[in-house]
Amino acid sequence: MRRATSAEGAGESGLAKLIELHALNSFGDMLITVALASTIFFSVPTGEARGRVALYLVITMAPFALLAPVIGPLLDRLPNGRRSAVAMAMLARAVLAWVMAGLVPGGGLALYPAALGVLVASKAYGVVRSVVVPRLLPAQLSLVKANSRVTLAGLVATLVAGGVGGLLHLIGPGWPLRGAFAVFVIGTLMAFHLPPQVDSAKGEQRAELHAEPSEPRQKGMLRAVGPSVIMALRGVAGLRWLVGFLVMFLAFLIRKNPPNGLPETVALGIVAAAAGLGNALGSVLGSWLRTRGSELTVTVMLLLATLAASAAALWYGVVTVTVVAATAGMAASLAKLALDALIQRDVPEAVRTSAFARSETALQLSWVVGGVVGISLPLNAVLGLWLAAGVTAAMLLWTFRSLLRVGPHRSAARPRVA
Repeated sequence: MRRATSAEGAGESGLAKLIELHALNSFGDMLITVALASTIFFSVPTGEARGRVALYLVITMAPFALLAPVIGPLLDRLPNGRRSAVAMAMLARAVLAWVMAGLVPGGGLALYPAALGVLVASKAYGVVRSVVVPRLLPAQLSLVKANSRVTLAGLVATLVAGGVGGLLHLIGPGWPLRGAFAVFVIGTLMAFHLPPQVDSAKGEQRAELHAEPSEPRQKGMLRAVGPSVIMALRGVAGLRWLVGFLVMFLAFLIRKNPPNGLPETVALGIVAAAAGLGNALGSVLGSWLRTRGSELTVTVMLLLATLAASAAALWYGVVTVTVVAATAGMAASLAKLALDALIQRDVPEAVRTSAFARSETALQLSWVVGGVVGISLPLNAVLGLWLAAGVTAAMLLWTFRSLLRVGPHRSAARPRVA
C-alpha cells in the first residue's frame, strides 16, 4: 500500500501522506454511516424510516445548507492553518462519534445535533482537502491524476469499512461509532504529519466564482475565474444534485417497491455496489483525462446521466436502476475531475486554492438540495426518475449552450486582477 501511495513522486512531495489520511477519513465516515443507517433506516418500517431520515435532513442537512457558503470564505481567512483545520475536523468527529455511541441505542432526538456536527466537520475536511492537493502536487503528476488517486484510495477504504462496520454492528449498535472514534483520533495525529507546505499560502489570493472580474473589496485581492470553469461548475453541480437525489429517493423507493420482486436488502446492495463501482470507474478514467477536453467531458457525462435516468423512468427494473446508479456515480466522479482540470488550466495559481475551496462548497450544497428533493417526493418511480432526467436534461442544454459560446478547445482568457 505504501508503494502504491508513494508512486510517481507522491512520496517525496508529501501527497502520499494526504492519500493515506484521506483513506482513513473515508473509513471513519463509513463507520458512522453504518451506525446511523442501522438506527434510522433499516431498524424500522419504511414509513417510519422515511420520517426519521426526513427529520435527519431537516436537522442536519438544512442547517448545513446555510453553513456551506460560509465554510469556503472562512477557510480563506485561515490560509496558513490547513493542518490545524484538518486536525480539528478529525478531532471533532472523534468526540462526536463517542457521544453518539451512547445515543444510538435509543435513537432519540439528541442524536441529530451530534450528527449535524459530524456532517459539518466532514464537509469542512472535504473543502480543505481540495485546497491542499495542489500544494502537494509532485512534478510527475497532473492535478487531475492526483485527485483521482486520492479519491480512489477513499473509495477502497469505504468498501473495506462497510464490511468492518457490519461486523462491529453485530457486537452492538454503538460499536461502529466507537471504531470511528479510534479512527479519527489516529487521523487527528496524522494531520500534523502532513508536510509543512500544506500551511504555505505564499502568493495566494482570493477568487470570485464569476465569469468576468468584478470590483474588488481590496485592490489586487479578488480575481474572477474563467467562463469554462463556471460552465463546468454548473454541470458538475447538476450531477452532484442527481447523486444526492438518487441516494435518498432510490433508498426508499427500493424498500417500498423492490424492482423485479427482489428482496429489498439484495436490491439495495446491488444498486449501492453499482454506484460505488461507477464512482471508482470515474476515478480511474480521470487519470487519463486531458485538460483540452474537460468542457466536452462534463457535457458528455450530463448526456449519459440524462439517458440513464430516462431509461430507468421508462423501464423501471433492477437492470435500469443499477445502470442509472452506476452512471450517476461515474458521471459525477469523472466530471468533478474534469472541473479540477479546468481550474488548474484557467485559474491563475495565485487564486487556485481559493477557487477549489469555493467550488467544493458549492458542490456539497448541490448534493444537499438533491437529497432534500429526493426525500420530499412521493415514492413513485416514474415521477422521481423523470424528474431526475428533466433536471439533468436542463443542465445539459445549459451546458451545451455555454460550450458553443466558450468553445470545447479554447482556453479561457486568464482573468485580470480586478
